[in-house]
Amino acid sequence: MTRLETLQHNLLATFGETASLKLAYDELTLEINAKNWIDACTVLRDNETLGFDTCIDLCGIDYSGWGAPTLAFDPSLHAQRFAVVLHLLSVQHNWRLRVRVYVPNDEFPVIASLVDVWPAVNWYEREAFDLFGIVFDGHPDLRRILTDYGFIGHPFRKDFPLSGNVEMRYDTEQQRVVYQPVTIEPRVITPRVVREDGYGAGR
Repeated sequence: MTRLETLQHNLLATFGETASLKLAYDELTLEINAKNWIDACTVLRDNETLGFDTCIDLCGIDYSGWGAPTLAFDPSLHAQRFAVVLHLLSVQHNWRLRVRVYVPNDEFPVIASLVDVWPAVNWYEREAFDLFGIVFDGHPDLRRILTDYGFIGHPFRKDFPLSGNVEMRYDTEQQRVVYQPVTIEPRVITPRVVREDGYGAGR
């Protein structure tokens, strides 16, 4: 039995039908229900047959327009608009796992913080909050980490305008940073391969 098959067997034995397990591209993805988020992640860490002692990464996902050229959300493809994805490592067993949870409430997405399970997620959760607007309940210091504190919106959401909502500059007369409406005119950029018939032919 390969290492991947062993991990798959151990996950199925541990979670049974309480979670969904998918295998693609030689990687396992475990989907967990939001209400079991903390308990399931604690099991992933503490169960000796799994032993995921290290969280390598946590990120947010916005499934708006998934598989379609529109920002409309299609619930038949994904349970919710927003999801949180973990990448875990077991140093002892030398295997990895991808874990996904769909975040309830598309208007105000909230999920429990994993800081008490893997303290390393602290800044990852702040990044997902900053860029996607996903709130991590119980996080000790949930504030922006990449954008400035006066920033409006969440720039990795698919409906966020490409030019942003405001721009900032240093005003020499006032001797301070000022915010003002965006002065960039919005435009649609179409790649040459799309806008020019026969682009690349004969090259």
